[in-house]
Amino acid sequence: MKIVATVAFLVVALIFYFLWLGRIAVELLTSGDIAAIGLGIGVLILPLLGVWMVVSTIRSALDHQRLARRVHEEGLELDVDDLPRRPSGRIERAAADELFLTVKQEWEADPDNWRVSYRLARAYDYAGDRARARNTMRRAVELERHERDSGTR
Repeated sequence: MKIVATVAFLVVALIFYFLWLGRIAVELLTSGDIAAIGLGIGVLILPLLGVWMVVSTIRSALDHQRLARRVHEEGLELDVDDLPRRPSGRIERAAADELFLTVKQEWEADPDNWRVSYRLARAYDYAGDRARARNTMRRAVELERHERDSGTR
């Protein structure tokens, strides 16, 4: 709940910031000065980009949370409790790589299963490959959405 409150506070703060930037942009656009109009267009783009980034980030977080909840309910989470850890708390690299290879074999056997793609994304994350983890998680979200829309399992 503390995280939700923090995110809500930050979103509200960003809304005020975007409104403030929007007001400045309108003032610049209506000034009549060509240079100010150019700056106004640039300043107007900032809140639009900001809103897009906030909305897309929150949508992704909610999608990932939905998948995590479903995987948890189905008892398919990766068990990493017994893996050796560094002093920082991260899983030892060799253990994470071993886990990744195991999950990759699952994925190779069933690449169109969102549950396996979700597990692979988590394994990529544990192995430290954030870019592939994000891409694989996007794929898991798309596969899960397709499954929900088609009503299949």
